[in-house]
Amino acid sequence: MSRQLPAASEADVHRLATAYLGAEYRWAREGDWHDIRIGLPAPGLELLYPQALSFALLSAWNPWSRPRDEAANRRQDAALEAGLAARGLEHLPSFSSAPNRSWREPGWVILDLDPEGLDELARQFGQLGALWWPRGGAVRLRMQAPKPATFRRAAPIDWLE
Repeated sequence: MSRQLPAASEADVHRLATAYLGAEYRWAREGDWHDIRIGLPAPGLELLYPQALSFALLSAWNPWSRPRDEAANRRQDAALEAGLAARGLEHLPSFSSAPNRSWREPGWVILDLDPEGLDELARQFGQLGALWWPRGGAVRLRMQAPKPATFRRAAPIDWLE
C-alpha cells in the first residue's frame, strides 16, 4: 500500500536534502562496514555482487525525518526487511548518520530494485530521501519531493514531482 508523504515546506526540503547530501552512509558484510558516498560509484558492492544491476539504500526509521521512539522504528525496520524478503530482494544491513552522529539510523542496501520500486517503498515507509544507483554509475539521492526553487546547488539528486 503506497501513501503520499505529507507536504513539507520548500525550506524543510532544502534543509533535509542538504543534510542527506552531507550524511555518512555505510553497508555491512560479515561484520565489516564499507562507505557509500553520494556522487561516487560503490565498487565494493559491484565486486561482491557481480550479478546485481542496481543498488539502493533505504531506511524505515524516523518517517518524514521526524524523530520517533526506538521501539516504533525497530517495528518499521522489521516490516521493511520482511517486505524485502517477501519480494525476494537480496539485502544487506546499512547505516546512515550525520557526520557528528547527532542523527543515525539503520537501513538496508537492496540489490536489483528499480528506481520506481524504491520510490514506492520510500513512500510506504515515509522516507523523503533514499539512495539509488546503477551498476557502474554514481550513487544518487532520490528525493520524494519537487526541487525547491531555493536549491541552486549542483548535486547528484533526482527530484520527484
